[in-house]
Amino acid sequence: MADGLSHRAGVLNVLAAALLWGTTGTASALAPAVSPLAMGAASMGVGGLLLAATAVGPMRAQRGLLRRHWRLVAIGGVLVAFYALAFYTSMRWAGVAIGTTVTIGAAPLFAALLEWMLDGRRLSRRWAVAVTLGVGGMAALSLSRHESAGEGLVIPGIALGLLAAACYAGYSWTSHRLTGQGAGFRVTMGATFGAAAIPLLLVLLATGGGFTTGRGAIAAGVYLSVVPMFLGYLLFGRGLQRIGPGTATAVTLAEVVVAAVLASLVLHETLSWVAWAGIVLILTALVLLGGSGERPRENTP
Repeated sequence: MADGLSHRAGVLNVLAAALLWGTTGTASALAPAVSPLAMGAASMGVGGLLLAATAVGPMRAQRGLLRRHWRLVAIGGVLVAFYALAFYTSMRWAGVAIGTTVTIGAAPLFAALLEWMLDGRRLSRRWAVAVTLGVGGMAALSLSRHESAGEGLVIPGIALGLLAAACYAGYSWTSHRLTGQGAGFRVTMGATFGAAAIPLLLVLLATGGGFTTGRGAIAAGVYLSVVPMFLGYLLFGRGLQRIGPGTATAVTLAEVVVAAVLASLVLHETLSWVAWAGIVLILTALVLLGGSGERPRENTP
């Protein structure tokens, strides 16, 4: 009974995190005067500082380990920073539904490819099928949206979504290596996102003029930093202590659904049936990857 309650609590924590992450694109779009670079830098820069602040004690206890593996922390921090800037720009250019779906859908594919290249992990037939479905879904999204909306930034936005997915896979790999060396989850999160906060706050200083346009812009920045970023990752970390990463991968599919629904209801984004078919293909690819085994997975976008 206790195990069942613990598993249920883990699922609920991860689900809550996914629901919060699903609001990211819509909240950002409600402050159009703020550039996506500034919004991404504020969200993950300030949020990263908060994560680091709450992990000061554990990081001090493991400072020797972090010092020995400073390259993993530095590389992970750089990748988190690029992820934030690429992801928020992707959602602004391609639309919230498409930007979120492409990034979330492609990230596990890149992660498996990276493990194959760096760790020698074999790519399974399941992965190959998932790649085929994922690529097909992204092609449907880009073509249908481009033809129906005629927006010249959709294709570049999808390209940035793929870049964000690759960066996610990269910092997931560095985080996994850190935990494999004995670093705790909070230490890994605090060190990696704390390192990312340094360049992101510099970007915020250079691009954050849009936050002076009114309280709405500031409120959006505060919300994104504190709720989806800081609180969302805390909930996700608590959930991973109770359920396996394969289950967590499946549960976080809720992020894509929430993002698409909010984009339609609040932002009035319109997607053709071909685009929705593409989203279904990408979700199917994620389900296949989520059921491929309970592999360690330390972070999510």
